[in-house]
Formats: sequence, structure tokens, C-alpha cells
Amino acid sequence: MSDLIKHVTDDSFESEVLKSDVPVLVDYWAEWCGPCKMLAPAIEELANTFSGRVRVGKVNTDDNPGTPSEYRITGIPTVILFKGGREVQRFVGMTQKSKLSAALDGLL
Repeated sequence: MSDLIKHVTDDSFESEVLKSDVPVLVDYWAEWCGPCKMLAPAIEELANTFSGRVRVGKVNTDDNPGTPSEYRITGIPTVILFKGGREVQRFVGMTQKSKLSAALDGLL
């Protein structure tokens, strides 16, 4: 995984996501999730493309059940975009990189 992607935990979620001074893309995933693995390369490409302008994080839902529960994650992969500490957009299931990129462009 790219050095530009943060492993976000229940404990670090507030500081890494909610208190970020730039928009944050959070990918909720699990090791056993096939579609999550298929989405991973697109998430890495977005982290590179938006480096310095957007923070990209991944939350392993098996290791960190608190945050997914709080944000009512009912299926994975789920990608949530945060800005100013609030959820602004959500994508559930396999999502095209172009849709995520356009949404991020809209936050900048």
C-alpha cells in the first residue's frame, strides 16, 4: 500500500479524519472482501493524484468496529468523503475511480 494512504483506526479517526484541514477520502474495507481488493488500486491512484490536497485513509472494519458502526456502514467497500469534519458524500460498493475523482475535485 502507498505511503500516502493512512491506516485509520477507531482511536485515530478523530485526529486523522474529523480534524483534518483538507478533505479526506475514507475507504472502509476488510481483508476477506473481494470487491474491496478490486477497489484498492483505484484508491492508491487517487492518493497519488490528490497528494497534498486530499488525505486518503483506510479503515479495516474487522479490526476497528466502532467507527463503521458510528457511520452506519452496512456493506463494504464503502467510501466516504469528509470535509470540515463532516460526511459530505458516500459511495457503497464498487465505484468507478472517475466518480470518486470527480467528487474529490468538487470538494477542492
